[in-house]
Amino acid sequence: MTTGPSRAPLTPVPSLSSAEATALAQRHGLTELGTRPPFGRYLRDLWRRRAFLWTLSSAQSYAKNHDNRLGQLWNLLNPALLIASYFLIFGVLLGTTGSVSNKVGFLSIGVVLFTFTSSVITRGSKSVTSNLNLVRALHFPRAVLPLSVALTELIAALPAFALLLVVMVLTDETPSVRWLLLVPAILLQTGVLAGFALIGSRLVNASKDIGQLIPVVVRLLRYTSGVFFPVAQYADRLPGLWGDVLVYQPFALPLEAARQALMSPADHPFDLTVWWALAAWAVGLLAVGMVVFWIDEARYGRG
Repeated sequence: MTTGPSRAPLTPVPSLSSAEATALAQRHGLTELGTRPPFGRYLRDLWRRRAFLWTLSSAQSYAKNHDNRLGQLWNLLNPALLIASYFLIFGVLLGTTGSVSNKVGFLSIGVVLFTFTSSVITRGSKSVTSNLNLVRALHFPRAVLPLSVALTELIAALPAFALLLVVMVLTDETPSVRWLLLVPAILLQTGVLAGFALIGSRLVNASKDIGQLIPVVVRLLRYTSGVFFPVAQYADRLPGLWGDVLVYQPFALPLEAARQALMSPADHPFDLTVWWALAAWAVGLLAVGMVVFWIDEARYGRG
């Protein structure tokens, strides 16, 4: 009977202390799962994931109407139908647009831009809780999720923004260089909404009951942001600073900025204060939203 080659005795692997293991992991760029990284590193990691952010957003935007027979055409049909219905109710029956000469153009801007607002806030606030499988399966900055909603809805709204230009021409607005201001108005609005999506997603992750209140808040904002009426005309009726609060709130400013860009200066003269205020809201809310969201980074997906 033959015997196989003798095996050398196994040498036990030396154990590492907790401090040594931590130092070894840091030398090789490893981080502990479920922990919150420093804010600066978090932002850098988020920037490195920008390709993932774009891929996720563009795919979700395309998928929104993929199962419908008319497909992406609904990105044009939906805003067109909303504009027609709201004009019938608020422009013709109720006459809430007041002394505005171009009632169709006024309502079109309000409806299209606030639909964008509503979509980002409603979907963005649930971006973490509705993607728990993704959160638990992959390691990435969770801020990608609410930011991807803002980008998704921006991409989906591009046909509606183009429709606005057509409506302006059909309602006798004269194309001019000022129309180019629509681009920064939309980008600043996107910054505002991304900030709210970040804040809302953290709140809903902490308590899903808050998610039930989001549609109510959005519905209230629809009637206080100047979608159907000139905010400034109603602000004069409010006492003290409440009128300024109504005019310079972050949901009304994008609508006014877009109207200044596309409509006659006689109805909406250019007001630099509106643009500075909108820029301040966009930068401030995006910064605050990032910090608020980052603070709870380690808890997302643990629900």
